[in-house]
Amino acid sequence: MKWIAPALAYLAVFLGLFVFHSAWAALLGFHAAIIGSLLIARPGIPLATLLKSSNKKWIALSLLVCGSSGFALFFLWDVFGIARDLPSQVEALGLNARTWVPFIAYFALVNPFVEEYFWRGYLGSATRGLHRSDLLYAGFHALILIHKVPVVSIVFAVVALALAGWFWRQIAREENGGLLAPVLGHMAADFTILIAIYRMAT
Repeated sequence: MKWIAPALAYLAVFLGLFVFHSAWAALLGFHAAIIGSLLIARPGIPLATLLKSSNKKWIALSLLVCGSSGFALFFLWDVFGIARDLPSQVEALGLNARTWVPFIAYFALVNPFVEEYFWRGYLGSATRGLHRSDLLYAGFHALILIHKVPVVSIVFAVVALALAGWFWRQIAREENGGLLAPVLGHMAADFTILIAIYRMAT
């Protein structure tokens, strides 16, 4: 199941973006694939792990490092070569003046809990080195970036996200499996990145 689950998550994102042409379909399908896989696998990791932290320094570090993501994207927008027609691309995916705010709210408040439980909890590892879960976590983002940035920027993003996955996994290891610091860092990253995209694409 640990090999099938990521494949289902990737498939859901692909179908949502390239078949249904809907950001909501991609996100909700992604979550449905993850939650469905977890219900079948029954990993036995308490949900309370998502709220567990033994040292506030890890929360502060995670928030500080990951919260800078959106600011970096905003100020390096032109450097990444983001497509000039991005506003029309995101609108074609159903993100407009009416849907952006609820999308950002759901993405920033719900997605980090789902992803951290899945990638760092269920598929995670206590190893100090790079793990396949870090690469699997990063890889599906390439689907989101196709036609929106040049190939070199996609590669850069995937590498950066693999390192982010590794970083959150190391925090979880230091926290004896606690996922609150990774969740909050992930939340800060998702929120600031989406706000940057919203500001630049609307």
